Amino acid sequence: MKPVINYRRTIIALTSALLLALGSLPASAQVRLQMQGDKTDIARWIDSRFAKGQLPPFSFILDEKPSEEFLRSWRWSRTAPASTDKNVVLRTFTYTDPRSGLEVVCNIKGYPEFRAVEWVLHFHNTSAENSGQLTRVKVADFDMVYPAAGALKIHYAEGNKISKADYAPRTAEFRTEQPLHIEPHGGRSSEEAFPFFNLESEASRQGVMVAVGWTGTWFADLEKRDPNRLTLAAGMLNTDLYLYPGEQIRTPSVALMFWSGDRMNGHNRFRRLVLAHHSRKVDGSPFYPLCSAFNYRDPQPCGEYSCLTADWAIAMVRRYSMFELTPDVFWLDAGWHTGAGDFRHGKSWANTTGNWTVDRERFPEGLKPVSDAVHEAGAKFMVWFEPERVVKGTQWATEHKEWMLDTEWPEGSEQSTWYLFDLGNDEACDWLCKYYGDLIEENGIDYYRQDFNMLPAGYWRDADEPGRSGIKEIRHIENLYKFWDYLLERFPGLLIDNCASGGKRLDWESIGRSAPLWRSDYYHYDDPDGYQCHTYGLNFFLPIHGTGILLPEQYSFRSSLSSALQCNWKVTEPSVSVLDMQQRIREYRDIREYYYEDYYPLSGTGDLTGSDVWLAYQMHRPSDDSGIVVAFRRQDAPDAEYTVRLGGLTPDASYTLVDCDTQAETVRSGRELTEGLTLRLDNPKSSLLIKYRKN
Repeated sequence: MKPVINYRRTIIALTSALLLALGSLPASAQVRLQMQGDKTDIARWIDSRFAKGQLPPFSFILDEKPSEEFLRSWRWSRTAPASTDKNVVLRTFTYTDPRSGLEVVCNIKGYPEFRAVEWVLHFHNTSAENSGQLTRVKVADFDMVYPAAGALKIHYAEGNKISKADYAPRTAEFRTEQPLHIEPHGGRSSEEAFPFFNLESEASRQGVMVAVGWTGTWFADLEKRDPNRLTLAAGMLNTDLYLYPGEQIRTPSVALMFWSGDRMNGHNRFRRLVLAHHSRKVDGSPFYPLCSAFNYRDPQPCGEYSCLTADWAIAMVRRYSMFELTPDVFWLDAGWHTGAGDFRHGKSWANTTGNWTVDRERFPEGLKPVSDAVHEAGAKFMVWFEPERVVKGTQWATEHKEWMLDTEWPEGSEQSTWYLFDLGNDEACDWLCKYYGDLIEENGIDYYRQDFNMLPAGYWRDADEPGRSGIKEIRHIENLYKFWDYLLERFPGLLIDNCASGGKRLDWESIGRSAPLWRSDYYHYDDPDGYQCHTYGLNFFLPIHGTGILLPEQYSFRSSLSSALQCNWKVTEPSVSVLDMQQRIREYRDIREYYYEDYYPLSGTGDLTGSDVWLAYQMHRPSDDSGIVVAFRRQDAPDAEYTVRLGGLTPDASYTLVDCDTQAETVRSGRELTEGLTLRLDNPKSSLLIKYRKN
């Protein structure tokens, strides 16, 4: 663990009514943020936390001096921009050094309904000289003081490691003077660490949901300072730079959501916040699709769709329609581009990225005829791209060598054959925006899937200018957002699927623009238990995510249930049943909307990766008091019965439960279901799906 360096910090004190006050704030100016919600309080909270003369809850070091020593003496201004959303409060606070002209702008959004706030910093050198040296920039830097001493806990998730334990739920108790340092690996924001967590005070039954927004290398340092005080600092890991005259940079963002009551109340309020204010919406809905592939995976050595042709793709669309299996989206994954089909010479989709033109041998008229067939079937068309990884010798690597970043890798390693597209170069970013935008438009593509199968951190580090460590990462991530925002603005109906080797770029900023429809590359015919684990862990924090399903067999299919789903079935093989596929799709469409509602894990937060356990969870819709229970008895689980305790129910209400397999009905009270519902599965490796409704 890495020690946390502390200066005198902003203090956020939490009381039973969630009193949030700066340590130096006079009693007359203290602001109470009511748990039941005067919606004006979040604006007052923001104005008091960032008030003139107060130490704000962020920090940085300028020429080796901590900002707490000088920031309150800088010129300060406040604006309250008009918000287009009546449920969002906007504020901008500007701090300007009267001597050097360095300007720090803090842009803030408040969400009164959810008692939530987010902010991001921008540094601007307004002078004609280079700025001083900026280091240890922390977009969040404050102490949280809880009203009662006792256990302070962090509820978090494992990052993505391409394993069964991806997003596994974890809980740890803070010990005094034992700091916790969290950071991802290699430059992708959720690789081996996850930038969402829940900080809980058990004694006071309240806490704070925290999310860091940076699709690169962020960090979070947490430390229990005394029995009821917890320190939080977060930002970009490596920042040691000066700014040129007129230059600006942005930092990561941070989001805080305050909650009280049961711990899952915090998680579910956060899920609702994400859906309401931080999810891509089309026609006002954050709804994500049921997808199908074009007969997933060509025969080897083709791989993925490297041998797919226009005629074959169109035939597959028609075959899905013939069997009444038409999905919301047809998903064309890797392998459609030039060179990917040259398997006789060892080529594949993976070693030809950078040839971003449609393979005219296999698609003589481009992808538009395929798109037209998809639209005729009543579906949308999604296509895979990977713009940032450029294989040496490909079209982009040759024609735009000036936009390629390189670094040293061990001889013979695959990464040594790749460039990183210099997205941080404004000229390159502008070119990419138009190039990909035109490609999407010309080929009738509805949804855009972006993959990223490399570790960028070393490329950024080696491309940094002397004395400006971190600038390449900053520029790359800034322009990644610029690129995505360009596509979303140019195509109002567009959805972005954010992959990155399966779920390795998940953070507060990325989920506002995209969603992980393929959340992990841990994907095996013989181990659907891993998909259960991924749904179970990721649901604590994110309401929108998906995975694939290879077999229409019931246990495997239910293992992959989530708010989005990709059916990678082979509809040309005699071993699969069309009737089974139809039944699975009907079942999914019937219950899918529940995955956008409240979540209750029913199997705790221990190790759930074993083959000898039950795993169960509940999705509950508060608006009508209905929901589903999904349960799995794994292959080696010895017991045929498993007792769970449901959440979110009305104790005195009566509920009807329906077994979706047998249609058997039972009636129980909410209190009985909360105290214990015994599930039974007589056979190992079997599943249970129960729907319930309030009578």
